[in-house]
Amino acid sequence: MDEGVNAWVAKGRHAVRAVQQRRWIAISVAWAVAIACAIGLPLVPERFEATSRIYVDTQTVLKPLMKDLAYQPDIDQQVRMLARTLISRPNVERLIERPEVGIAFSDKKERETTISRLMEQIKVVAAERGNLYTISYRDPNPERARRLVEGTVALFVNSGTGDKKRDSVDAGHFIEEQIKNNETKLTESENRLKEFKIRNFGVSGVSNQDYFARMSTLSDEVNKLRSDMHAAEQARDSYRRELAAEDPHLPTESLPGTAPVVVSEIDARIESQRKQLDDLLRRYTEEHPDVISARRVLSQIELQKRQDLEANARDGRGKSKGTAATSPVYQKLRVALADSEAQVASLRSQLAAQQERLNQVRALAGRVPQVEAELAQLNRDYEVLRKNYDLLVARRESASLGVKLDESSQLADFRVVEPPRVSPTPVFPGRLHLALAAVVIALLAGVAVALGMDLLHPTFEDIRTLEQLSGRPSLGAVSLSKTREWHRLARQDLVRFSGAAALLITLQLGWLGWVVTRSLAH
Repeated sequence: MDEGVNAWVAKGRHAVRAVQQRRWIAISVAWAVAIACAIGLPLVPERFEATSRIYVDTQTVLKPLMKDLAYQPDIDQQVRMLARTLISRPNVERLIERPEVGIAFSDKKERETTISRLMEQIKVVAAERGNLYTISYRDPNPERARRLVEGTVALFVNSGTGDKKRDSVDAGHFIEEQIKNNETKLTESENRLKEFKIRNFGVSGVSNQDYFARMSTLSDEVNKLRSDMHAAEQARDSYRRELAAEDPHLPTESLPGTAPVVVSEIDARIESQRKQLDDLLRRYTEEHPDVISARRVLSQIELQKRQDLEANARDGRGKSKGTAATSPVYQKLRVALADSEAQVASLRSQLAAQQERLNQVRALAGRVPQVEAELAQLNRDYEVLRKNYDLLVARRESASLGVKLDESSQLADFRVVEPPRVSPTPVFPGRLHLALAAVVIALLAGVAVALGMDLLHPTFEDIRTLEQLSGRPSLGAVSLSKTREWHRLARQDLVRFSGAAALLITLQLGWLGWVVTRSLAH
């Protein structure tokens, strides 16, 4: 540790002796540097900093109230992006064109240089937390610095308003255009769907399973009607056989004194058919196939009765008691036969109608899969278009409400916390700082040049230093004999050097005082 300290002390002593030996070189360099700094310092302009602070309040009462009702962008993100892109070429061009800024240009090149310089020197710094922004600019002219900061603040506050309105208008036009296009497509899809349903009436909207169920039901009904008709025909044939074997007249001695009421066969059939029609009307409507079939059979029987009456009238044969059947068994058999024939006719009509419906369902069942596939595709296209249309209409209403909200109030409130102001003193480094630095640099320059000369052309004061630096032993030394004349000349040289150094320090101090006075005067 002691050896290290001794080494540093030895090097310090050597440096002091080196500067002392080349003191005139050091003082000359110090004078030259001091004179150069004194001449060049007034050419360096002082810069004054203008600053302003802005707070952007994005927490408004309308923001939570209009949630889910109108489109609300991320205001905080927009403000941060606006602060980052505020110092752009278009904004700076608008800034220098403001008349209150007062910047004039002699040519286009100067204008471009000024724009580039302002883009680099105007600073917009955001605080670590909160929407607090500081705008600063440094310029040799303090008034111009204040005007530029003031213009930048106005640009920051008003920037984005016109763009936001223009974006809202463009978005509204775009949404309206898309709504019209989707409305046209939706109308075309509705027309296609309507035409398809009209063209495939009775087939579309019914699945294969429904058709197969209908076919099975109709087939069961046809089989049941066929079985019932077969039973009714057997009953009718049985009545016919019994009626053919029964004598229609009773013996004369068994006839009562009063003539019996004779009911003809065709009247019995008409009465039976009317009863059956009344029973059907109690269960079904007028459009039901069974009702229509019963009415048709009744009309046929009534037509047959009229034809029989007309034929009897032409032949001159009327109803007489002598030719009418007098056996009550025979009359009951005739009535039962009439009912049976009416029932057979009704079942035959129902069977024909159900068989026709079954044939129609069988014919249409083969088309159902294709029709259902086409209908499903048309419905999918229609649903997609309708959802897009409803979504666009909802977005249009939301956008319209958002535009009205922007027009009625601002979701972000720009508050100038600190108006633009200029610092009363120049920013660091000012002329005073540069003057102090120039004094120190002049002295250090002289010392550095002396030490540099010693490194280039070293000198040794004793044998030990020579041996340490050269690494070789010395053979001997020649001593210097200092006469009285040498001492006199050395004293004169020291006096001249002291005078030159004192004059340099005095002039430097005086120059510093002048710089301080000028700085305070400004």
